[in-house]
Amino acid sequence: MTQLPPAIPSDEYASVLDGPEVETKVKGSRFLGQAFRADDAESAGLAIARVRKQYHDATHHCSAYRVGTPESAEERSDDDGEPSGTAGVPILGAIRRDDLFGVFIVVTRYYGGTKLGTGGLVRAYGDSAREALAVAPRRTVWREATFEIDSTYEDVGAVEAILAREGRHLRKVEREFLDRVRFRVTLLRSQGPSLFSILQEGTAGRAEVREMTSM
Repeated sequence: MTQLPPAIPSDEYASVLDGPEVETKVKGSRFLGQAFRADDAESAGLAIARVRKQYHDATHHCSAYRVGTPESAEERSDDDGEPSGTAGVPILGAIRRDDLFGVFIVVTRYYGGTKLGTGGLVRAYGDSAREALAVAPRRTVWREATFEIDSTYEDVGAVEAILAREGRHLRKVEREFLDRVRFRVTLLRSQGPSLFSILQEGTAGRAEVREMTSM
C-alpha cells in the first residue's frame, strides 16, 4: 500500500565526537569534564563506567545525556550524591543550550574541603560541562530515509527519468529486476514527500512507494 510520509523540517542535526578532558578548580575542588558521542543510553553507560574506573577515588561522577533524534530525544541527568538539581541538571542544560543530540557529558569532582553551596555547585558543574562541549569536535548527522519503489517494466523509463532529475537529492539507488522492477532509494528525509508526489504523477499512480527506514 502506498503511504505518503510526513514532511520533515530538517535534514540534519548537530552532535559531537569524543572530546578531550578539561579541568577547572573552584575553591580547592577539581572538576574534570568530558563530552562523549553517545548514540544511545547504553553508549552513555559504557562511557561513565570507563570514567568511574579511571577516577575510582573521585568524590562524584555527575552526568547527563541527550540521545535519539530531535523528534524523539531521550534525556537523563544524574547528581551522583550531590544535592538534587545542582549537578546533572546544569550539565543537561549545557547540552540543551547548544541544541545537541547524541551527547553524554561526565563531570568528575574531587572535593577540596570547602563547600560551594547550591548556587556554587550549579555554576561549577554548568561551567565544566560548557567547557567540555566547547572543545569537543562537532559532527553533523544527516537525516536520511530509504524508500522502495515497485514499478512495472513499462514504467521503468519514467521512474529512471525522475530519479535522474532528482539526483542531487539522492544518496544511493539500488535496482532489483524480478516480476516487477524494485528500486531502493536513499535520500535526504525532507525530499521524501516531493519524490513521492513526482513518482505518483509520473506513473499515473502505478508506482508503489513505501518508506522502509528513516533516521
